[in-house]
Amino acid sequence: MIPHAEALLKPLTIKGLTIRNRVMSTSHAPGYGKDGKPQERYQLYHAEKARGGIGLTMFGGSSSVALDSPATPWAQISVADDSVIPYFQQFAERVHAHGAKLMIQLTHMGRRTKWDTENWLPTISSSARREPASRTIPRAMDKNDIRRVVRAFAEAARRCKEGGLDGCEVSAAHGHLIDQFWSPSVNHRTDEYGGSLENRMRFGREVLEAMHEATGGDYVIGMRMSGDEMLEDGLSQQDCLEIAATYARDGLVDFVNVMGGQARDEMSHAISLPNMSFPVAPFLFLPSAIKREVEVPVFHAQRVTDLATGARAVAEGHVDMVAMTRAHIADPHLMRKLIEGRDDDIRQCVGAGYCIDRIYVGGDALCIQNAATGREATMPHVIAKAATSRRVVVVGAGPAGLEAARVAAERGHSVVLFEKDDKPGGQINIAARATWREALSGIPRWLYAQVQKKGVDIRLGTEATEAAILAERPEVVILATGGLAHTGFAKGAERAVTTWDVLTGRAEPSGSVLLYDEIGGHNAASTAEVLARKGCLVEMATHDLQIAQEVGTTNKPIHLRELYKAGVILSPNMELIEIYPEGNRLVAALRNTMTEAEEERVVDHVVVDYGTLPVEGLFQSLRAGSVNDGETDLDALVAGRPQRWTGATGYALYRIGDAWTGRNIHAAIYDALRLCKDL
Repeated sequence: MIPHAEALLKPLTIKGLTIRNRVMSTSHAPGYGKDGKPQERYQLYHAEKARGGIGLTMFGGSSSVALDSPATPWAQISVADDSVIPYFQQFAERVHAHGAKLMIQLTHMGRRTKWDTENWLPTISSSARREPASRTIPRAMDKNDIRRVVRAFAEAARRCKEGGLDGCEVSAAHGHLIDQFWSPSVNHRTDEYGGSLENRMRFGREVLEAMHEATGGDYVIGMRMSGDEMLEDGLSQQDCLEIAATYARDGLVDFVNVMGGQARDEMSHAISLPNMSFPVAPFLFLPSAIKREVEVPVFHAQRVTDLATGARAVAEGHVDMVAMTRAHIADPHLMRKLIEGRDDDIRQCVGAGYCIDRIYVGGDALCIQNAATGREATMPHVIAKAATSRRVVVVGAGPAGLEAARVAAERGHSVVLFEKDDKPGGQINIAARATWREALSGIPRWLYAQVQKKGVDIRLGTEATEAAILAERPEVVILATGGLAHTGFAKGAERAVTTWDVLTGRAEPSGSVLLYDEIGGHNAASTAEVLARKGCLVEMATHDLQIAQEVGTTNKPIHLRELYKAGVILSPNMELIEIYPEGNRLVAALRNTMTEAEEERVVDHVVVDYGTLPVEGLFQSLRAGSVNDGETDLDALVAGRPQRWTGATGYALYRIGDAWTGRNIHAAIYDALRLCKDL
């Protein structure tokens, strides 16, 4: 068991509410709300954490208390009327049945939202200061607005209590309305709500007082806040210490949940939601400082990815409760595994940020490596045994093949896994070579450990030929042979090398390099960083409107920061049309996608990223002998039913992951899980 595990397993009592351990999941916004309510999908997602042993799970990050803080456009929760109460009651019953406690986060977004959605109401704030992230200019609140919003918070708190929730948390972090009053970066008022820090704290004080009054004074009400906004014109660490100490001393908060940073623009988002480029627990010093100043419990979340770090934070007295939100997205059963002495079975968060990045483009939160999270109604976290054991051959030990082998073995099947390379991991091994993305290697490392434990017959360094596969007398053959990078379709493309060639060391460009990106993902941006760090003069061109267009909010700013620091020239809206030699150098012809004007670059090397094409030779040689001609029953796959060829004489043949078509890690793992869970 990990050091200091006993610190995590000790109960915590807040105002008569006893939480069974010191591990929680913070309120966040997974995009699972429906019609402004936490319905079945939302509830099952949190109930799985409760089943997995968590002490406290919070839901409803950015749950809105008023009509001018819209919730439904982002699939979030509205607590603006009593219709939400029955859903809270059902939700609480589900979570309490597994012994965990359930709280919600309440907020008014203020200027950090859009006016042209849902109710088309003006955004409001302490002052008429535009926020870069939401791109709106709010209306400065008058006294009527203040009274109305204070009442809205109070009524929302009442609904939480009547709904059977164990408490609620006010969001005064990430640039929401309360901290828009606190922060001098936003609040330029000259009345009693502006000027001194005491005056800027007045609105938050009135909100908390009204919430306590509405709930009878015995209900747990806490606050999420920044310990330092890390903005030149924002709240300093000393300001945040004073706010926390004052509200706690005056009995306005029963706990404080402390994070670092703000979220008013792109880089602030990336800092406040740290990805794998940051060290583990980078802002732990902020709650630690506040804990020395307050008598109420202190919570903290921000890239606490493993239980050992969380246990140390609690044992050393930095915090009273550690939040492992993304860690629970990766493995909602991590506390149960710790309690059972199976902490080496925990699927650890790698900090890819895939879950959060999807939210900021209107998607739902999904884990890059756990395809069951958020799909609890259809995808199992614990794999059930099959009625009949079958002989299964899996080819390829990338993420798709490893997950297929793991799930098939969990089902009780006899599994052989072929991998032609001498190590598992597939394309992840390439991606992990790129600067700050090494942590991706944790994905195949966990999967490989699991297939070893489950007794899979693993054959590394062994190419799977048709004869070798048929010699195993399989009933099911799953091809996860992946894809191969290609040089694209420009004239003279054979003169280019791929980002794979650079990251694997097959090509070592020097001098001047044009890197052309057709995909907009991590690969090209990462490769540009690698080349620039080696001393190359790099221009990165892309067909897209911006560099790394498909990369999300928590990752793109880090890429751009590193590219700018390295002096990489960024050229969006350019299409590569031809590469031809000129002496011992290359000429890359580019066409502007807006004006169609053509330009040329004389460089030493051209590097391209056009994604991958499936490796399908083995599939074509095996399909004629299969009982299904290599066809996947898509209706059955999507509906969660077994493939219709299961049990037929002979072998059924399937493709998954990039062997089907090039996508991403999550898609590869989801392919494997939803196919193999029903074998």
